Amino acid sequence: MMLKAPAFGQGQRIGLFGGSFNPAHYGHYMVALYAMKRLELDWVWWLVSPQNPLKDPTETGEYKARLAYTRKIARHPRFIVTDIEKQIGSRTTAETLRALNPMLRRAHFMWIMGADSFANLHRWHDWLEIVDTLPLAVLARPGYSLRALGGPAASRFAESQVPADRARSLVTMKPPAWCFIPMPLRPESSTAIRLKRPAILNV
Repeated sequence: MMLKAPAFGQGQRIGLFGGSFNPAHYGHYMVALYAMKRLELDWVWWLVSPQNPLKDPTETGEYKARLAYTRKIARHPRFIVTDIEKQIGSRTTAETLRALNPMLRRAHFMWIMGADSFANLHRWHDWLEIVDTLPLAVLARPGYSLRALGGPAASRFAESQVPADRARSLVTMKPPAWCFIPMPLRPESSTAIRLKRPAILNV
């Protein structure tokens, strides 16, 4: 099957923003928007994961509903919500990046993640491969910034950290390279939203 990926121009600056998005919320939107502006990206692709291998399937939610709701949240002319990982049949970020490797050579791609994800990056499948494939932009998240900066990934790749005042250059750097980017914190949590509004994904 031919992969249906978003169109992009040679050499453009593109952020890949992956997650379960169960559900997507305004906090996700602000992370993507802040990353796009601070890193001067042309596009942010939201990669909606079919199944997070670190979560129970009952936590992930029905895929079509999550995809549709994420598209409602990510309304911006330079945001693209894509089912690339579903097309690939990928369950992990490393798998996704392997499949996208030919495409990654045609532009400047980077991975966008919250500090909560970076704090647990060492638990991801083939996480060292991820760090060696793309630069990582780590955006502040409530309660996780110190944990992320003191975590296993930050410690292992301490020499590869890029100062926040050089964030614009991150996307063109050869990995491993990562940058912690402070931003105004948002209180939203997908877990809290699911507990309060279990029917939110009936769209």
